[in-house]
Amino acid sequence: MVDDYAFTRDARLRLGLHVLVLVLALIVLLRAVLLSEPYAGWIGALTAVFVVVHIVGASRRAPVARFAWLGSLCAVWVAMALLGADAAYVSFGLILLFMTEMPLIPALAAVTAITIVNVVIGVHVDGRWGGAVVGSLLGAVVGVVVGLGFRVLFHETERRQQLIEELHRTRAELAEKERSAGELAERERLAREIHDTVAQGLSSIQMLLHAAEAEDLPPGAADKVVMARRTASAGLADARRLIAALSPSDLAGSSLVDALNRVCERAAAGSCDVRLLVEGQAVSLPMPVASALVRLAQGAVSNVVRHAGARHAVVTLTYGTDEVHLDVVDDGHGFDAAILDDPAAHNFGLNAMRTRVEQLSGRWSIESEPGHTAVSVTFPLAQQEEHR
Repeated sequence: MVDDYAFTRDARLRLGLHVLVLVLALIVLLRAVLLSEPYAGWIGALTAVFVVVHIVGASRRAPVARFAWLGSLCAVWVAMALLGADAAYVSFGLILLFMTEMPLIPALAAVTAITIVNVVIGVHVDGRWGGAVVGSLLGAVVGVVVGLGFRVLFHETERRQQLIEELHRTRAELAEKERSAGELAERERLAREIHDTVAQGLSSIQMLLHAAEAEDLPPGAADKVVMARRTASAGLADARRLIAALSPSDLAGSSLVDALNRVCERAAAGSCDVRLLVEGQAVSLPMPVASALVRLAQGAVSNVVRHAGARHAVVTLTYGTDEVHLDVVDDGHGFDAAILDDPAAHNFGLNAMRTRVEQLSGRWSIESEPGHTAVSVTFPLAQQEEHR
């Protein structure tokens, strides 16, 4: 609706300008008829030609077409003036058209030429230099001032339209990011729920059935226990496939280190050099933790590449005895970390990262200053192992 309003405003301004020029041309015809000028019929015909040419060419936007259009109007104007019509009204309209339809310097040159022709025609008709010069100059000055006013209005309307389009693009991008982040968060939540409920339950059932198989059971009961264990095993495999499908694609069929390597390689294809360092002895992590580490690395590296203006960044994955750490450090221009506590700030991505960490009982911190920004995330391994 805002776009339509801006377009309508620009269209109304241009329509008003063209209507003004046509009215000025009709005034010339009206004066010729009322004053019974000798060539009123010819002046009427030329006025009709002027109106038709103006209407046909008003929508031409190509520079060459506009130049030909304005040149044709000038030719009709000169013919009207040579027939004795009071064509100063038309010349004023032409000045407005040149000032709004052409670059400023060529427009001023055209106005100067129109003014000179007006003076020459005025001297030729009346034989008085003073009145011709003063009248022509006054009309030119007024036309230039009014034309400059139209130029400012057109420019302001165009600038506002560009700002509106940029705002719409930004809003669409933000909405898409929020939608994507929401989808990813929901997928990971479902993966965690399936892992912590269905998968854990099936795993426990399978262990209990294994223990039951070792007992001295009647043949019929033993067969049923084996069948139940195999069914639980198949269900557990299905649950794990579903968890894998809901996890980040970078983790599909690969280790956490491989997934982080791919994140860094994609980012390094731009202007920022992003490297991965792995410290400590790698251990198997629960899928929710591995998935969260990949998502957090993706978000942090994306922020570095898009906003930090950094030349170098290092992603460090550190395996401890009871914790796993992820650090993303860059040498960009930094930002004010206080925006994390500002509800009015647009920090959806950072808040989503913090929420993901807190949901897995992790800790995170951000420190930033010009030339150094570090995002650190820590997950406790002992607690996670209980939920494997």
